[in-house]
Amino acid sequence: MDNKERLLAREELERGIDTLVWHIRSVTEQETGVAASRLTQSLEKAAVLRVKLEEAGQTLAHGGIVAFPTETVYGLGADARNTQAVENVFAAKGRPSDNPLIVHISDRSQLEALVTGVNETERALMDAFWPGPLTLVLPVKEGAVSPRVTAGLDTVAVRMPDHPVALALISAAGCPLAAPSANRSGRPSPTLAEHVLVDLAGRIDGVVDGGPAGVGVESTVVQAGPDGAVTVLRPGGVTEEQLAAVAASVQRDPALAQAGSLESPAPRSPGMKYTHYAPKGAMCVVQGRDADAVASRMAAELEAAARRGEVTGVLSYDEHIGRFRAGVAVSLGSAAAPEEAARRLYAGLRRFDDEGVTFIVAEACPEQGLGAAVMNRLLKAAGHHVIHTD
Repeated sequence: MDNKERLLAREELERGIDTLVWHIRSVTEQETGVAASRLTQSLEKAAVLRVKLEEAGQTLAHGGIVAFPTETVYGLGADARNTQAVENVFAAKGRPSDNPLIVHISDRSQLEALVTGVNETERALMDAFWPGPLTLVLPVKEGAVSPRVTAGLDTVAVRMPDHPVALALISAAGCPLAAPSANRSGRPSPTLAEHVLVDLAGRIDGVVDGGPAGVGVESTVVQAGPDGAVTVLRPGGVTEEQLAAVAASVQRDPALAQAGSLESPAPRSPGMKYTHYAPKGAMCVVQGRDADAVASRMAAELEAAARRGEVTGVLSYDEHIGRFRAGVAVSLGSAAAPEEAARRLYAGLRRFDDEGVTFIVAEACPEQGLGAAVMNRLLKAAGHHVIHTD
């Protein structure tokens, strides 16, 4: 689908739905380096943007639910203190009720009303990574947020997004926003406003269209002890290597190995228990130390699926994508650039759905740096169906 087709499809989608769309691009994004003669035009645009954000903020303040861009993916926001609004988020997404939500703030001063305290390790992480794609699990202050936000836990997950539209919207709403990803539960997360509309048009009050998300995968979620030890509950936009530069030690929660299993314990963090990010077609991940062996097995799986009459798809990297025959081939970029894979992953999974792919083979990636987050999302999208070639 080319850009013109996408625009036409989007215009068709926006017609006749009960979901408002506020089209917003930040002035800094559109007008970087503008000439002095265009300054008035830029200021006029800024005024229009402020009005749109105020409208969206008031919708949230009055109990509405609104999708908005962050630097990771689009979130679906509601006043974190308003139980009915939070329940509407769960209903719109079809999200399990024991899955906690992340609370988004625009200023660190908002923490005082939300949590009972912040230890030195947590403060150091905030100094290093806020605003940014890091979520901290903190001791919640009684009555500070709806019990639906914490899923009955004595902690609350909090982050400050690094996106001007998100920060301005939270400020305009005048309240902390509980905001999971703005998609139907289990579906690939949205990195464009169009993705939100495909999943949630008519189910939510509005979408703030701020253009494409940046990082492409959700925030890293951690719990930090006063001794400097950090436990990663969900890998994401801040890598373990980056955390290690601040923390005394970094380890992954053992529950990550069971993530996606119905037998796993109640999640301490969003994204720990259920199958997430999944395309409609069946998907498997092929993993091994020998690249040729991995490619051969992927090719064999695709060939067998084609013989069964499946519409096939392959998710691989620039270095290897040409080796496969599939109905739809999606490259995640260079295997040496996991940040590129993070940006492309969810849009790629949605493309498989758009083109009716029924069987997908994905190439595993090294789990260093941002690759750990990419691999986590691949495994969850595949329901942990992994083929090992070693």
